[in-house]
Amino acid sequence: MTGFSDQSVAARLHSVRERVAAAARAAGRDAAEIRLVGVSKRQPVAAIRAALDAGLADLGENFVQEAVAKMDELGHAPGAGPAAWHFIGALQSNKTAAVAARFDWVQSVDRLKLAERLSRQRPAALAPLNVCIQVHVGAEASKSGAPLAAAGDLARRVAALPQLRLRGLMAVPPPETDPARQRAWCRQLAALYFALQQEGMALDTLSMGMSDDLEAAVAEGATMVRIGTAIFGPRA
Repeated sequence: MTGFSDQSVAARLHSVRERVAAAARAAGRDAAEIRLVGVSKRQPVAAIRAALDAGLADLGENFVQEAVAKMDELGHAPGAGPAAWHFIGALQSNKTAAVAARFDWVQSVDRLKLAERLSRQRPAALAPLNVCIQVHVGAEASKSGAPLAAAGDLARRVAALPQLRLRGLMAVPPPETDPARQRAWCRQLAALYFALQQEGMALDTLSMGMSDDLEAAVAEGATMVRIGTAIFGPRA
C-alpha cells in the first residue's frame, strides 16, 4: 500500500471524524449518534490494526474469505472484539453459514430466504445477529437491494426471525457530485426508515453515506456512515 503508515491512517481517521462532526453541527445533530464503519476490504491487516489503535470500533468487509482471514489474524470473535465486524457486500447463499458464525452485523440482507438462512445458522451460543435490510435506491442494475416498495414488508418479516435482530436499513445510492441529488437519494431511504419507526418497529440504524457523500447522508438523518478510502487510502 503506497504511503501507508500508522500515522497516515490515524490522521485520515481523525479527518473523517472531523467531517462527521462538522456535518452533524450543520444539521443540528449530535455527532455522537453517528457510528463510523471503516470499510477495510482489500486493505492490509497492518492498516486495519492502525485504525483500531486510533480508536476505530467498527469494520466493514465485502468478501467472506478475505474477512475471515483478517479476523483470524486479529483475534476477532463475535461480540468479543477488538471491533464489531459488518458484512456489507452482496451475500451468496453458500456463504451464509460463515457470515452467521463470524460477523457481528450483516447490512446487506435483501431477501427473506437469505435472512432465514442467517437465522438458522447463527450459533445459539451467540447473541442474535444484527442485520439491516439493504434497499435498492436508484436504477443501477449492478447494485443489490430490495426494491423500495417491497422493503417495508421484508423488514417486518425479518424482524420476526429468532436469531436475528433487525436494526434498520442500508443503501448504496448512485454516485452523484451534486449535494442536492445526493440528499435526494438519501431522503428516499430515510423516509422509509422513519415510516417504519412510526409503525412501532424498534429500528435504530440508518446506514448510508460513504467517503464522497457522508455530509448529505448526515443531513438526511444517517446514524451510520461507511467510509473506506478516506480512512485507509487507495486500495491495493
